[in-house]
Parts: sequence; C-alpha cells; structure tokens
Amino acid sequence: MDEITALQKNMPTQAILVARIEEGMTEENREKSLDELEQLLETAGGVCFARLSQTRPHPDVRTYLGSGKAEELSQLIKGNKITLIVVDDELSPSQIKNLEDAMETEVRVIDRTMLILDIFARNAVTSEGILQVEIAQLKYSMPRLLGKGTALSRLGGGIGT
Repeated sequence: MDEITALQKNMPTQAILVARIEEGMTEENREKSLDELEQLLETAGGVCFARLSQTRPHPDVRTYLGSGKAEELSQLIKGNKITLIVVDDELSPSQIKNLEDAMETEVRVIDRTMLILDIFARNAVTSEGILQVEIAQLKYSMPRLLGKGTALSRLGGGIGT
C-alpha cells in the first residue's frame, strides 16, 4: 500500500510531462492535453519542470518512447532533481518498468490514470470514499506488481508448487 499512496504523501516537487503526438493530432489538441495533465499534476501537489513530446504513429512497445527520445529524457533528468515522469497516456506494466530502467537515475514513472487515482485518494474524506479509491488503486496496480522483487517472482497456488 505504501507504493500506491507514495505520490499523495510525498509528491516530488518537479516532474517531466511526456506525451506522444499521434498522426493527425493538431498542435492545439496536444497543448490542451498537456495543459490538462499539468493541471492534474499541480492538483496532486507537483510542479512541471518540462514537457517532452514525440510524434509517433504508435507507442514503442518496450519503452513507450523511441530510444532517442528516451535518451533525451534521461539527459534532461540528469542534473535536475526530477523524481517523477508523468506520461499523458496509459502505459503497460512493462513499459513503466522499461522506461524507469532506461533512466540512469532513480525516477518514478506514472501514467495519467495513476495520477488521477492519486488525486481521488488525496481528496477522499469518507471511509466509503477512501475504500473505493483504495480498491480502484489496487485493481489498477495489481498487474504492475507481478515480478516486483523476489517475493512475487514465483508465486505458487497449490500443494507442491
């Protein structure tokens, strides 16, 4: 549970927003989407250090960004106290892990959905609301927990496993 609510309790002061520009997407739509993501980040208590975007027809299966743009992002993070990357899209668990691994410093990668769930968790007041947000966070995080450390790497479910 600590990892899920880490953002709300200890929001990094600076983050980089990352977006993929689809073919046919106008500059105005891209800016609106990034503006909205920046407002979400500020609502969660963070500050946008920079915006980075890349025009690609499809996200890279491995890291979401192309290798050159991932390297550019890594260089931008170095020397600046950036501890969070917020991607304006939904990422697969492997994309999150691979993008974190591609950065040469300790940085957390989250997507738009994680950020929104964190804002709900931050603002939930009633016990029912808190539980509903916690359930939503756990459901969203469950596939992202597989393979995290040795404790979860070989879970077995029956006798003799």
